[in-house]
Amino acid sequence: MTPAHDRSSGPDGRTALPELLRGHRLAAGLTQAELATRAGVGVRTVRDLERGRSSRPQRTTVELLAGALGLAGAARSVFLAAARGASVVEPHIPVLSTGDGVGEGGPPVTLPPPVELIGRDRDVTALVDLLTDELGPRLVSLVGLAGVGKTALALAVGHAVSGSHPGGVAGVLVGAGTDTPDVLATSVAVLGAARLPELASRLAGRPALLVVDAAERAPGPVAEALHRLAVAVPSLRVLVTGRHPVGLAGERVWPVTPLDVPPPEAEAAGPAALAAWPAVALFVARLGQVRREQPAPAELPAVATLVRRLGGLPLAIELMAARGRILDPTELLDRYGDRVLDLATGGDGTSGWDGPGGAEDPRQTVAVTLRDAVAVSYRMLAPEERTALRRLAAFGNRWSVDLAEEMLADEADPDGTVAIDPVPVLDRLAEFGLLSVRGAGSFRFRLLDAVRDFAWEQAAGAGELPRIRRRHAEVITGLVARTAPGLVGPHLTDAMHRLDQVSSDISSALSYAATDDPVTALRLASNLARWWRFRGRDVSGRQWLRRLLADPRTTGADPVLRAWAGIGAARLATEHGAGAEELPTAREALAGFRRAGDVAGELAARNVLGALLVGVGSIGEARKQDEAALRLAVRHGRTREMAVAQNRLAWHEIRLADLRAARRRLAAVDRLAAECGEQRLRVLARANLAEVARLEGRYGDAVDQGRRAAAALAELGDPWHRRRVLGRVGLALAQDGREDEAAEVLAELRACTLLRLRVQSVPPAGWPRGRPDPPVPRQRSGGTTRDAETWRWPHPEAGICALIEGNLALHRGDRELAAEWFAAAADAGVEGQDRRDAVEALVGLAASTSDPAVLARLERACRDEGIRLLPHEEDLLYALVARGGRASGGGN
Repeated sequence: MTPAHDRSSGPDGRTALPELLRGHRLAAGLTQAELATRAGVGVRTVRDLERGRSSRPQRTTVELLAGALGLAGAARSVFLAAARGASVVEPHIPVLSTGDGVGEGGPPVTLPPPVELIGRDRDVTALVDLLTDELGPRLVSLVGLAGVGKTALALAVGHAVSGSHPGGVAGVLVGAGTDTPDVLATSVAVLGAARLPELASRLAGRPALLVVDAAERAPGPVAEALHRLAVAVPSLRVLVTGRHPVGLAGERVWPVTPLDVPPPEAEAAGPAALAAWPAVALFVARLGQVRREQPAPAELPAVATLVRRLGGLPLAIELMAARGRILDPTELLDRYGDRVLDLATGGDGTSGWDGPGGAEDPRQTVAVTLRDAVAVSYRMLAPEERTALRRLAAFGNRWSVDLAEEMLADEADPDGTVAIDPVPVLDRLAEFGLLSVRGAGSFRFRLLDAVRDFAWEQAAGAGELPRIRRRHAEVITGLVARTAPGLVGPHLTDAMHRLDQVSSDISSALSYAATDDPVTALRLASNLARWWRFRGRDVSGRQWLRRLLADPRTTGADPVLRAWAGIGAARLATEHGAGAEELPTAREALAGFRRAGDVAGELAARNVLGALLVGVGSIGEARKQDEAALRLAVRHGRTREMAVAQNRLAWHEIRLADLRAARRRLAAVDRLAAECGEQRLRVLARANLAEVARLEGRYGDAVDQGRRAAAALAELGDPWHRRRVLGRVGLALAQDGREDEAAEVLAELRACTLLRLRVQSVPPAGWPRGRPDPPVPRQRSGGTTRDAETWRWPHPEAGICALIEGNLALHRGDRELAAEWFAAAADAGVEGQDRRDAVEALVGLAASTSDPAVLARLERACRDEGIRLLPHEEDLLYALVARGGRASGGGN
């Protein structure tokens, strides 16, 4: 075994006399003086030879030393050749050192010293338990890709178990072309014997451990030699490293996987959390060896992205960190992030990578790039396994056995009548260290990034990419179609999580299919509308649906499919105030569903159409749609849709100031939602009950109920409704005079608004083109307005935020500022805004100004929108009118 820190060995595994002499002496358990006495030479001669001071010793001296060491066969030949200075490559002769495992009277440990490992604690602990268990396996194989850290892990484990192996711990490095006698002779020699029978006698039943490194270089000879050792020496255990298992009975295969990398969402946890991930910690440690400055906190996200792109492979991370002498992490990511397969391994024998990541010594790595490292394992696969690997490379995220089965299905059998079991292939890929298997869920399989990139290159070279990408798009479309029904009902959270797991695959499938198979893309996108909505991707989702519906190649698609796509676009439009643009689309979709007799589609269309009509002020027609949806749901016994319709009709009761009727409907929503297990609808009903409490003037109850509903919606993953409920909570706080708490709500609403405004810019329906944005109310002392960017108008939360600000100003007695905010709320004009909010803003404006023109405007709004004022609002306006009359009379 050739440690990277040892400079005495030559390139390509050539072993010099000093290290051979020292290694064999230690294997025999002799001191320099004892060897000199046994050989009949001076102790100074032995010392000078081991220190390299005597480059050409006399042949007689060398033969005496070989005899004293008990060398025979190939080991003796190599020893004599090294003394002559011949160019002999002998990878199978061990390079030994005392390391830190040899103590006074302790078992001999002839291994290089261990290195500090990062991120391998669980592996070391488990392997130590395995090798110290009396009933544990006698052969353990550490299997993995080149550069994953097999050798370093084996060294650490070998030293850790030395106390439990009184017969000694030793190691050999296998070289290409090595035969069985060589492996056997070297293994026996490093364990302190000349021949196999002597080894059994020497150990006398005492446990011993042999570490065999790079077994894949001579798999047949290694397997035969280990078999013979197992038969002759029952107390011997063997720890092997290689690209694939040895293949002997009783072998325990231990896949060595890359280091854990932080997922993209981990960056939100901050620099300290990122630095704790093993792959990041290794990069930082290696970077510290080539530059004095540690990465700045602002650089850690780039480091996280880089190690994620490198797939957590220690060798790749170490090689990339070495370039940090010249480039900072961001520059490394920009320059090499898409070229990780071209990273050179430093195979010239001068780099000496032997540190905490656990990568193998590049001098012993045949590959000169990561591409070559992967290619070695790839060539070991059978042809059908290579084909499977190329197809599975289409997956960007983790996947399941079922998805693999679909991806590997015979293209001549599109219906899947002939089942193909992918398990043997996956097992083979995992054995070779090409496949990561992590987690307890079904979606636990993932190709290493470098492996995936290499397989994708191979697929491109074979002209297979179009066929593979088409199949991938079909598989992902099928998965989404099976998952989409769960986005409605009690399994919402699970369905959202499932789609989140394959988000990158969804994106790649949609991008490909939109160009080459738009009907498949339309089928995929039509099932994603609710997921896009809940994940705040309403703008981009709607753009996909509009693009696909406008594609001439989808004109002849199933009318019901096009109708669902249209409803999806309309639903998403309501999220960012563009619902008026989709009214024709929604009406067309409703007609299409009715022609097809699709009850589910008709119910969905009426629901969306009702929301769009409310947004444009057609309250009467909206109520008709909701009542029709309720009748249809009752007729067909659809409990959930009954609850949805009742929830919408509750808002119509609120607009008519019939809060008692609204409560009755919301109670029905809660009951129906409980019957069908629809937790989200129950939460929405309780949120609406909180709003009823606010309108009744019970502000404390409204705040408490609203906050509980907002928290539940956040847990359910419904950001749009959560923002809406949060706005109502803020309004109740402002009306209750709880200014600090209301300011916190405003800050959160505006933070959400700024995030959404970065990705969209949608003008309000009816807002004249070229007309400047409404004026932003000026900042007053004690106010909560922050800056012009925060109040870029209009936006979906503009109306409710202005309404909150107006009530806060009114509570402070600043009637002038309150009037400005109430005017801004009434004029926000955001499509989709509840018209009752506009009426409430006009009531506040009237209370702030006592302007008769405002009263006239309020009267028109109530008449046009079909809204009735609540009793306390009527009382307020009556007092204003009376006060205005008295003022007018006093003037006469």
